[in-house]
Amino acid sequence: EPGYFVEFGGSYKDMKEAFLSLGFALILAIVLVYIVLASQFESLKQPFIIMFTLPLGVIGVMLVLALTGTTLSVASFVGGIILAGIVVNNGIVLIDHMNQLRTKGMKKTEAIIKAGSDRMRPVLITAITTMMGMLPMALSRQEGSELKSPMALTVIGGLLSATFFTLVVIPIIYSLVVKDK
Repeated sequence: EPGYFVEFGGSYKDMKEAFLSLGFALILAIVLVYIVLASQFESLKQPFIIMFTLPLGVIGVMLVLALTGTTLSVASFVGGIILAGIVVNNGIVLIDHMNQLRTKGMKKTEAIIKAGSDRMRPVLITAITTMMGMLPMALSRQEGSELKSPMALTVIGGLLSATFFTLVVIPIIYSLVVKDK
């Protein structure tokens, strides 16, 4: 009795393998970044606070991809890796300034408020200039843009939500997790 079976191949198989490789690379990058941050801040809690904004950036990514009808692809995955670097950098800028202010003798709550107001502009400028720089790539309809557009849309969508969460959620979590001196 002859049996039949279905085996996925071609571009589906290639994409599945690429997602696995990129997924592993993303996890490895997150772990390595956490280790570097833990050594920089000499804390296990503060890098966690910074890394907490990464999943919150996914909200904006999924929303923008859904609104534009863009599917997850290798290019959007690469955009996610770019996004992670920018988001982590913004978190570092904010928390490092909070720590500097506290080292100078400022109380935790005062340091959080001052760091938020001092670093809001640099964080917003970084996000806005990056999004504006990605906009031509996101809106392009020329030949080859189907590869670049998902990457740019991922960065733009993720930055929209992650920037907000960096400025709002990081100070809240910092106030809850970091002890007063």
